Amino acid sequence: MIIAVASGKGGTGKTTVAASLATALAEMGKPVSFLDCDVEAPNAHLFLGAVFDQRRDVDMLIPQVDESLCTGCGRCAEVCEFHAIVVLGGKPLVFSELCHGCGSCTLECPEKAISEIPKTLGILESGPGGAQINFARGLLNVGEPMAVPVISQLKKWQVPSPEEILILDSPPGTSCLVVESMRGADFVILVTEPTPFGLHDLKLAVQLTEELGLPAGVIVNRDGVGDTKVDDFCQEAGLPILMRIPLERKIGAGIAAGQPLTEIYPSYGDRFRQMFQQLEGILADRKAER
Repeated sequence: MIIAVASGKGGTGKTTVAASLATALAEMGKPVSFLDCDVEAPNAHLFLGAVFDQRRDVDMLIPQVDESLCTGCGRCAEVCEFHAIVVLGGKPLVFSELCHGCGSCTLECPEKAISEIPKTLGILESGPGGAQINFARGLLNVGEPMAVPVISQLKKWQVPSPEEILILDSPPGTSCLVVESMRGADFVILVTEPTPFGLHDLKLAVQLTEELGLPAGVIVNRDGVGDTKVDDFCQEAGLPILMRIPLERKIGAGIAAGQPLTEIYPSYGDRFRQMFQQLEGILADRKAER
């Protein structure tokens, strides 16, 4: 089973939930892999005590123009839908930050004046985590805008075995990064908080899961603050509330110290395992309806 843990906004406790779920399942002997897809600010390793023993660069091929062969015809600029190449005064200019590495300019150049060279976007790292979890993460280079290739290569690099449970810690928000992280998931856990901002961004995240055709459920973090509008929305949308995590000083202090919920309160181990069984039931019912 592949479970993506996501949130419409940052700071809702998404990584705390993902790490706690992974720990709870691993403690009962389930084979668990964990991918930290929040490549702009990965921090799940702090909760899982990961030790990295493998590493590789993430490269993307970008165009390089041989001006001795280029005639300035402008065909490369015409086929680039991302506007990563423009031709001014008969000379092409490449904006590598806009390039998506599709290779159209190289294929379409009539003079074969364009070749492709690798550009390093970030790195991938993997190693064992706590409770025998197979852990891997992507880390985007500072200032690099192209995060999606790092996520996609991370998911290809660490492919779980069929019997493993894969936890995907998605980036916050509802951008292309989140879409790439959720792609291929069996279920999406959306972590929110009972505040106006939490509800607003939860609605966007739910819309995204619907467009991707993915079943979803909600965990309400910091329960006890705000109002009941998140509950009302979930009821109207037919979204199950899988768990409530109260706003407690002990929990906040433990998270700040890098502890998963299962370590702060061992009883959360059973709660997350029961939630996993609930997910299995939801997916079984969904399969039977098809």
